[in-house]
Amino acid sequence: MKRLSIAALLLSTACAFPLTAMAAPDAPAPTAESEPAVPEDIVVIGEGQTRQVQQLGVQDFELLVPGTSALKAIQKLPGVNFQSADAFGAYEWSQRVSIRGFNQNQLGFTLDGIPLGDGSYGNTNGLHVSRAISSENIGRVAVSQGSGAIGTQATNNLGGTIEFFSSDPKPVAALTVNGTYGSDETVRAFGRFDTGELGAGGPSAYFSYGYLDTDKWKGFGSQRQHQVNVKAVAPVGALRFDATFNFSDRREQDYQDMSQDMIRRLGYRWDNITDDFQKAVLVADVGANTGYTGAAKLNPAAGTTYPAPFANADDAYYDAAGLRTDYLASVGVQTEKESKVHASLRGYYHDNHGRGIWFTPYVPSPSGVPISVRTTEYDIHRKGVFGDVGSDLGAFGDVTVGAWYERNDFRQARRFYGLDSRTTPTRDALDFPTMPFFTQWDYRYQTDTLQYHVSDKLTFGDLTIDLGWKGYDVRATATPLTAGSLASGKIKTTDWFQPRAGFTFRVTDGAELFGGFSQVTRAFTASATGGPFATTQIGFNQLGDLKPEQSDTYELGGRLRRGIFTGSLAGYYVDFRNRLLGFANGAGIVGNPAILRNVGGVRSYGVEATGQVRLPGGFGAFGSYAYNDSKYRDDILNADGSLFGGVSIRDKTVVDAPKHIASGEITYDSDLFFGRVGGNYMSRRFFTYSNDRSVPGRVLFDASAGVRLTVAGDRKVELQVNGTNLLDKDYVATIGSNGFGNSGDNQTLLIGAPRQVFVTLKAGL
Repeated sequence: MKRLSIAALLLSTACAFPLTAMAAPDAPAPTAESEPAVPEDIVVIGEGQTRQVQQLGVQDFELLVPGTSALKAIQKLPGVNFQSADAFGAYEWSQRVSIRGFNQNQLGFTLDGIPLGDGSYGNTNGLHVSRAISSENIGRVAVSQGSGAIGTQATNNLGGTIEFFSSDPKPVAALTVNGTYGSDETVRAFGRFDTGELGAGGPSAYFSYGYLDTDKWKGFGSQRQHQVNVKAVAPVGALRFDATFNFSDRREQDYQDMSQDMIRRLGYRWDNITDDFQKAVLVADVGANTGYTGAAKLNPAAGTTYPAPFANADDAYYDAAGLRTDYLASVGVQTEKESKVHASLRGYYHDNHGRGIWFTPYVPSPSGVPISVRTTEYDIHRKGVFGDVGSDLGAFGDVTVGAWYERNDFRQARRFYGLDSRTTPTRDALDFPTMPFFTQWDYRYQTDTLQYHVSDKLTFGDLTIDLGWKGYDVRATATPLTAGSLASGKIKTTDWFQPRAGFTFRVTDGAELFGGFSQVTRAFTASATGGPFATTQIGFNQLGDLKPEQSDTYELGGRLRRGIFTGSLAGYYVDFRNRLLGFANGAGIVGNPAILRNVGGVRSYGVEATGQVRLPGGFGAFGSYAYNDSKYRDDILNADGSLFGGVSIRDKTVVDAPKHIASGEITYDSDLFFGRVGGNYMSRRFFTYSNDRSVPGRVLFDASAGVRLTVAGDRKVELQVNGTNLLDKDYVATIGSNGFGNSGDNQTLLIGAPRQVFVTLKAGL
């Protein structure tokens, strides 16, 4: 693996310093929660919204390394805690995002309104946005740090929503291509063809293809993706029809999960030993001989001493990988925005075929090789429809009624595949395996979701009031094909009234106050790796009156636009109750059934501030800061009333909830040169409930710089250099990759990527 010299980056940044987009003084205000009228090339700080919300536009994505996950782009917004072990922020095992102490399973994600699921790695009811759409095709992203709009297609958004919107086809025919090369032999290519309008005001479409192949930054292995996006738009009278199709095939080899002890003994650059299969076999043999792995097949000739620097069989594995193939399609229609009666309707279908792969020393192959390939297998077939209709009813306000229905047919299995040689691996981690020798469990899960919402916008001069509620009924069934030790049966979540109320008050031109209240219930999920079915049948039968998680969110803040400055300041209080916790039974990697319980509540409060400035000469500045205090309100008790694990967690800080997050950047953009330098700070994060273990705070810097040229008439050519982690800091990126423990060290940390440099050439034809 090779690294490009940082010299090119330093030379470029010496010529051009960064800028982040900011709301222009004449930027139109968002007109509705579902479709704000926002230019695609600026950032808007939620003007006119009755809740805390910010939006990013195209310019924010263009300054990042092409192929960067849209989730990494939003980490500069206040309160957003984003983590990933790779420079692109797209490596899914490590990808985490949390807001105000709520993790990604408690946030809502949508693309053009299509639900993307709960953000879990396990792929139970959706897909990550980096597989749903190429970053070059995203028009804007709206982040609601509170519970989000009540019309969002999500039943888990306790702590906010992240809504992605695809860009429309261009009105004129165009071909856009770019190619990136950089650290660790990274190669990425992207091309998009726009048909332009076929006749004045006629239909238009685009087709794009993206390719990524990069070596892991440590260890051995690669991460690859093929991606296709298609979108067509057709105005027909007062209606607009559109259709989308997205395909992704992503295959990525994993980095080794670390503990603090491993970091101390083995260093930040330690990883799986994918280049040395015979050593992996020896480690597995020793693990079996010492009883560490519990494997029955022994090889006395291997002895009982691990090869240096191993201390146990979990220090490193031979290999691990995640494989995901997705198809996502939709068809929609909506009225013109100025229609007296406004309405929209969209249907969608999602098909996913996935595998999580681990070369495990805990289960030997039938051939006698002390390693087998363990998979967690995912197959999703989701179909759904959502829409709304509304009208201005005069004294009754602008009333909207909407609904969403989805059926998710999900199959999940745990299987083992054999290896045939002790000297040469006979399976590739990046291939879908065939012919298992053992199926531990295999289940079909069917989840039916029916959600509706009602909203009303009332205007009284400078005061605007939003009122409404949503409700849903979610029913899930688990049917065993191979039961194993997991549960089957039925469970439902029903809450027909989840209210929301908010206001904005225009104080003066460019200044407003806003505030609101929202209540949200999170529906139970149906899978073998999370939720009520991820336990034994006896445990499931004893769940009794298990309550779904709920949150009440209160917000109050203000926004200001004065000349070159735009900013916002908001405070919030969150009451989170009926917290569900799956108690791990053994090491997380082994995959034993968890024990699910309600364990009390969490109280969170904090402040979020954002400011943007347009400076003379093409310079700009952006800054955000968030303070969050999230603490457990209850101890976890055993049946006899004693403390679980013998430790108290009451008044302890929530895991992976840093108290301080700050981001800042300076940008520059002229007709010729452009650039950006940004920094992100995060205070320490706890990875045990008792707070006896934490990772320290860190500051990371990245930058981009480039030049735009016009050649051969009106052809645009752009050269861009990006650098990430400029100071080459060693740090822990992701925590909780294997869950969180009550106390003590745990192999649940992933190391962040070192300094990396990428060069991109873009051309528009």
